[in-house]
Amino acid sequence: MTATSAATRAIPRRAVASWVLYDLANTIFSMGVVSMFFSEYVRDSVGERDADWVYGLITALSMGIIFVISPLLGSMTDRARRRMPFLVWSTIICCACTALLARGPFAISAILFVVANAAYQAGLQFYDALLPEVTTEENRGRISGIGVGVGYLGSYLALAAGFVVPPENKALLFLLIALLFLTFAIPCFLFVRDRINPRPRKLLGWDAVTESTRQTAEALRNGQRYPGLLRFLIGRVFYTDAINTVISYMFLYTINVSLSNGLTEAQGATQARLVMLIAITFAVVGGLVWGRLVDRYGPKRTLTLVLYLWMATFTLAVAIGLFTLPVVLLFVVASAAGVAMGGTWAADRPYMLRLTPPDRVGEFYGLYGMVGRFSAISGPILWAATYYVLVTRGGMAPVRGQAVAVSTLLAMVIISYAILRPVTDERRDWRALGALPTN
Repeated sequence: MTATSAATRAIPRRAVASWVLYDLANTIFSMGVVSMFFSEYVRDSVGERDADWVYGLITALSMGIIFVISPLLGSMTDRARRRMPFLVWSTIICCACTALLARGPFAISAILFVVANAAYQAGLQFYDALLPEVTTEENRGRISGIGVGVGYLGSYLALAAGFVVPPENKALLFLLIALLFLTFAIPCFLFVRDRINPRPRKLLGWDAVTESTRQTAEALRNGQRYPGLLRFLIGRVFYTDAINTVISYMFLYTINVSLSNGLTEAQGATQARLVMLIAITFAVVGGLVWGRLVDRYGPKRTLTLVLYLWMATFTLAVAIGLFTLPVVLLFVVASAAGVAMGGTWAADRPYMLRLTPPDRVGEFYGLYGMVGRFSAISGPILWAATYYVLVTRGGMAPVRGQAVAVSTLLAMVIISYAILRPVTDERRDWRALGALPTN
């Protein structure tokens, strides 16, 4: 497919709206299950003392599985006649496993969560690979940004589910989340029509696996055919590492900052909930605004501005913990972090697409997803190691140890900025680069 044919292709508005709605749908799962209620279920099941490491082990296992198979799944979608069936089945598997959580022994629920989260993560890369089906080069940033903004509204629905269902009835809560996810996903299944692959190939079997693996290895070795791809993927490891980690630990950091300012732990928890709510709200706005900037200035310049904002945000967050600054400044941090989060996802999806030949979108988005999953594992490990050395072993005050850990996130963003500087977002002539099939 050429850029010209993509620009002149008629895309129904209901297809665009349905694609955007899926972003809301999967956010209900990520916020409701991964970020909040399953960890609470783990704590109730194994006790407060063991909750952190048990939940961390379960999550790492599910992320490790999808980390290994992401490129293979992406290659399979490139071989298939259509990508949509992959998104449908990954969503159904995720929702079915989620609906069965907390209905039997804890070990069974742990296995169901591993499968559900792996299916959710796989669905993300299938969903991202459908972006070309609902956009053109002229509106890709805006549509991606709308998806990010509307997607964060799913966080409110997940929070609402927690208020509607009694906290002790986790089985009903997980069932409700599964139903909400599936309900808001169905329009995408019905109205987004991905184009038929003119060169479908065998999906399963050893030959298909070895060919897909060989193609991915060849793409990584022959970087000149895909200018900027490797740099972008390496740079993405660092900035997503910082972002995923701050999302995971901002709640605890807010509580410790509150305690250092003389508040009680209950008051600190209240402050932490407000900080998270503000971050989500500004992420909605950020996605909508940054998406328009992507179309106007390009994904590279936009992502660069977003990284500058992250640097300023982390710098303020470090100062708050080190110098015991007022808690109210964390609301400034939350607002800026929310805007930056919305901008990150609004810019880097179109950026990745600029670096991807059209016949290998699924495969390359598999690599894109793989580095994101790696950062979801490595970032918390670095934070935990920093905290252990400075606080557990070194005796530093918890809030100051966390502030130093935030400074490592700042360093990651600076490193990602340096890595990404030479990468351009100019449109590639893939045939001239030898990255398109000749037949």
